[in-house]
Amino acid sequence: MMDLNADMGEITRLLDDGTYEKLMNYVTSINVACGGHAGDEAMMKEMIRLGKEKGVNVGAHPGYPDKENFGRIDVDMDQNELLDSVRDQIQILVHIAKENGVALSHVKPHGALYNCAVNDETIAQTIGEAIIQVDSTLKVMGLAGSKMLTVFKGLGLKTLGEAFADRTYESDGTLRNRKYDDALITDHYKAALQAEKLCKGTVISLEGKTIEMAVQTICIHSDTPNAVAIAEAVRKEIN
Repeated sequence: MMDLNADMGEITRLLDDGTYEKLMNYVTSINVACGGHAGDEAMMKEMIRLGKEKGVNVGAHPGYPDKENFGRIDVDMDQNELLDSVRDQIQILVHIAKENGVALSHVKPHGALYNCAVNDETIAQTIGEAIIQVDSTLKVMGLAGSKMLTVFKGLGLKTLGEAFADRTYESDGTLRNRKYDDALITDHYKAALQAEKLCKGTVISLEGKTIEMAVQTICIHSDTPNAVAIAEAVRKEIN
C-alpha cells in the first residue's frame, strides 16, 4: 500500500477542530513540526499521543527557525547554525516520543528548507548530517527525483521519494511556488486523480508535460483547504 503522509502539529486550529485526528484515519505517516517553523512541546505531545492511538508512523518535520513566516521563506544561515537547528528540532521530538513509548520512523524537512535542499546539495548535506547525529536509522522524505535524495543516499540514509496530491508541478518536476493561485489543488477529485497517477510513477505538469518519478510516499498538507476530503478521496482511489 502506498504511504500517505501529512504535515501536522503546526496550527492549533487544526487540532481544535479535529482536522489532525480525522486525517489520521486516512494517512499512514505524520510529520510533526518540532518548534522551528511551528509547534511547541505541548503540541508535539498531543501529536505523538494521537499518532500512537491511530497507529501511524510518526516523523520529525524540521524547518527554518522562522515562525513569523511559517518556515516558507529562505533564511540565510551558515552551515553550522543550520545543522544545530535541524538536529535540535529532531532531537526534541525524539525525546518526547520516547517518553510516550513511540519510536520515530522518519524525517521530512519543511517548506523553504525542503525546497532549498531540492537543488542545493550543501543544504541537503547539512540536513542529512543533522539527522545522522540524532539517529542514522531514520528514513528521510524528499522530493522524488531530486538532488536531495541523491545526497541523502550518499550519506547512507534510507530515503522515501515524495510526491504531492494537493500541489501542482512545473515541467522540471519541481513544485509550483505557493505565491501563485494555481499552486494548490483543493478539489478532492483532482487530487485523487493526481495521486492515482503518482502511484503509477507519473504526474502531469501545469503545462501538460508527463513527468516520470519514483514515488514511495504521497503528501496531503493538513492546512490545504478541504484536506480531510482530499485524504479520504486519495485513500479510496489508491487502495
